[in-house]
Amino acid sequence: MPGKIGTFCLCSLLLQSILPFASEAANPQVLKQRVPQDQIAEARAWVNPLPATPENIEKGKKIFDGKAFCVTCHGRDGKGLGKIPGLVGKLPRNFTDKAWQAMRSDGELMWILKNGSPGTDMASFIPLVLTEEEAWHVVLYVRSFGKN
Repeated sequence: MPGKIGTFCLCSLLLQSILPFASEAANPQVLKQRVPQDQIAEARAWVNPLPATPENIEKGKKIFDGKAFCVTCHGRDGKGLGKIPGLVGKLPRNFTDKAWQAMRSDGELMWILKNGSPGTDMASFIPLVLTEEEAWHVVLYVRSFGKN
C-alpha cells in the first residue's frame, strides 16, 4: 500500500507542476506560428549575435519601453494589454507565457520585427523604427520575460 500512496503523491506533484503550463499550451492561438511556412526554416536559422548579458538585456528594455514603444501594447510586465483602443487584430503576445517562449526561436521573433505579425496589428519595425542591432537587444529583453 505505501508504494501506491507514494506513486499517487509523486503523480500529484508532477501534475501540479505542469498544470500552469498545460492551460497555456492548450490554447492553439498562443502557440500559433506567425512566420509563413515557406520562410520558417530561414527565420529559425537566424541566431542572435548578442550575448544575453545584463547590460544587453537592459539596453533591450530601454528600447522596448522607449524608441520601439513595444510597452504600449505588450505592457511593462510583458503580458500584453487586454483592451487597446483602435486595435482590430489579435491581442498582443504575452511574453511571460513559458509555452510560447519555448516554441519560438529568436530568429522567429526577429522575423516578426522585420515583417510584422500576419493577422495582427503588429507592423514591421526594421528599418523604419529600429536597426537590426536594436531589434536583437529587444529580443534579448523579450526572452527575459520567460525566465521569471
